[in-house]
Amino acid sequence: MESKDETVFGKDETSHCRRDFFKKSAMLSGIALSGFSSKLFAEPLSLQYPDEHVEILDESFSKYRLFNASVERLATGMRWAEGPVWSGDGRYLLVSDIANNCIMRWDEITNQFNVYRHQSNYSNGLCRDLEGRLIVCEGSTTETEGRRVTRTEHNGTIKVLADNFQGKRFNSPNDVVVKRDASIWFTDPPFQAGSMYEGHIVQTELPDAVYRIDGKTGELTQVINNLAGPNGLCFSPDESVLYVVECLSQPRKVWAYDVMPDGTLGRRKAIIADIPHAAFDGIKCDQDGNLWCGWGSDGSKGQHPDELNGVMVFNKDGKPIGHIKLPEYCANICFGGTKGNRLFMASSHSIYALYVNTRGATFV
Repeated sequence: MESKDETVFGKDETSHCRRDFFKKSAMLSGIALSGFSSKLFAEPLSLQYPDEHVEILDESFSKYRLFNASVERLATGMRWAEGPVWSGDGRYLLVSDIANNCIMRWDEITNQFNVYRHQSNYSNGLCRDLEGRLIVCEGSTTETEGRRVTRTEHNGTIKVLADNFQGKRFNSPNDVVVKRDASIWFTDPPFQAGSMYEGHIVQTELPDAVYRIDGKTGELTQVINNLAGPNGLCFSPDESVLYVVECLSQPRKVWAYDVMPDGTLGRRKAIIADIPHAAFDGIKCDQDGNLWCGWGSDGSKGQHPDELNGVMVFNKDGKPIGHIKLPEYCANICFGGTKGNRLFMASSHSIYALYVNTRGATFV
């Protein structure tokens, strides 16, 4: 089943996206706006070098911190920013604004920030496949579609890659990654299935799980079904290890699975498991195998969000080596920019960025 990709504002007066409302209000006021695009400029959180928001926890992190690079806020105004993905050919960043049911677009060239897709089925995780096509985890349902993984073709049509397993609907597809063999891996926790804010309350039919879509045949397999709330996931630089965040365990854990040549998973170990205040969310690997993790308070009593929010960096042994401090909870991250060395951080209401002295493991 295919449907047309909505990349511009529709005429639906019941839009779930605040920017649609703002655009119409501005037009009524005689203010000329183009698709509610607003030209912004990077706003550094500090004017000091080195930036005090980049904290070295272990000396091994020193080589990744650039002395004269600041944490910058690029855009704000969202309700719950998630799933950022960089588009190198277009030099823009896409990010899901889940509660507003849209995908936002920040342009590196023009500094414009506007709506890319209106009514995105409460999209969450985003990535691009080997042909540069957008892969979307649609976490909930706008009308009759959603709770599925889709691919946006080059002509703009949307192709459904998976919307059920053995006849049962997914819970709420969350995060997604593409392997070099073109296989697509995604997590399916229950988070959005129990929220009217991030979608709709529905009765789940499947266990929390991680799935793999074969890159050649399109066959869907369930590769993990014994984690409580699988969330962020990524591969090691050589793709021999799959990292998966378990969100509903106490404390949260990051599991490392051996990846077999046939796409199955072998032995696992909890690479990070002993941090009581950990609030892991989205994760990415850099070219040296370090894990860069969306981080913040999980809301537990006695925590201090201002001390936790941001991005925590762990080495391949699970040791914390760096902390990028942000004023907001950071849900997910990605590497981008022309050299792959710009860290983009989707953080509650805003997008932040920081140039670092490494690049993402998937940079080519």
